[in-house]
Amino acid sequence: MESAFTTNTYRNLLAEYGYKQDEIDSWIQDTWNKIFSPKEEDTRIYFPVGKDAGYILDTGNNDVRTEGMSYGMMMAVQMNEEDLFNRLWKWTKTNMYMEDGENAGYFAWSCAPNGEKNAYGPAPDGEEYFALALFFASHRFGDKSGIFNYKKEAQDLLHTCLHKGENNDGYSMWDRENKLIKFVPSVEFSDPSYHLPHFYELFALWSYEEDRAFWKEAAIASRHYIATSAHPVTGLSPEYAFYDGSPNHIRGFGHFFSDSYRVACNIALDYVWFKDNACPVVVNEKIQAFFHDKDPENYRRYRINGEAFEEKCLHPVGLIAANAMASLSTKDEKAQEFVDLFWNTPVRTGNRRYYDNCLYFFSLLALSGNFKIWMPNN
Repeated sequence: MESAFTTNTYRNLLAEYGYKQDEIDSWIQDTWNKIFSPKEEDTRIYFPVGKDAGYILDTGNNDVRTEGMSYGMMMAVQMNEEDLFNRLWKWTKTNMYMEDGENAGYFAWSCAPNGEKNAYGPAPDGEEYFALALFFASHRFGDKSGIFNYKKEAQDLLHTCLHKGENNDGYSMWDRENKLIKFVPSVEFSDPSYHLPHFYELFALWSYEEDRAFWKEAAIASRHYIATSAHPVTGLSPEYAFYDGSPNHIRGFGHFFSDSYRVACNIALDYVWFKDNACPVVVNEKIQAFFHDKDPENYRRYRINGEAFEEKCLHPVGLIAANAMASLSTKDEKAQEFVDLFWNTPVRTGNRRYYDNCLYFFSLLALSGNFKIWMPNN
């Protein structure tokens, strides 16, 4: 099967596994409503502000993060929700953008719901999602003026991410030599779940021309890094890892925990979009083999070798969603079992619902063939 990038055809794995299309469509819309509707107090994570802004709330930490805002923008463009996209982007640019200091040109990774910055440092996973969501908005909605000139905003942001520091004015978000994304600009280690080679393939088409060769090389480097940082038996990745792929145990983040779940999602979407021979689908096969005999009610924090901690998984619904999304890239008979489990898992309620329900909706979009590349003039 050719890639979605080549054919503009997206695999609907839910339909392949026998679920009816009207039920799939209903599930997507119902989940969207649960996340974004003000009527759904137990499940929503979106909060409108005034007539033209709004934010995604990390309900577990009561703050607004670039991760969540960029995720919300990606969800909105995939669902053709232009007004919501613009609300999220306006709140982001108004409150999170930093104009001064060594991080000028980036976005503050955490703000209070009233818009005050909690920190003056960025988290690169937000910037890369912002950039691709903006490119997709340019292609789907059309560029407007000011901050709604989506293409220019994306190009400028990516240029800053690569070139900042050349004038001793801060740090870039990628190591220019090894082409790997950093956990934060000022450190020399990475987060395997930040690696989005399928995004970089598109940045290589749409960024400023001088940056395009870098992004193509970054896609190659990230596919290799994802494979290298995953445990050779379990497939589990640490939250933080050094550039050689070995776990970085600073503050206890060298184990398989919340950030790590996204690695399976990233491999799956990269496989669907580009089907590059270097896409490490074997990592997802190992992850599913590891979790196949685990009770979802008893998911834990794990060392990457599979040894379980007493500490329970903080985001079990997110992990179920990620393991299901992995099935887009695996061929074992276990693949459907993970999708069936996801189908029978409701969105999460309660304080910790934010991260789980973001992964939930992305998985639902991908498994139904609705997490798409939006090309110019689509």
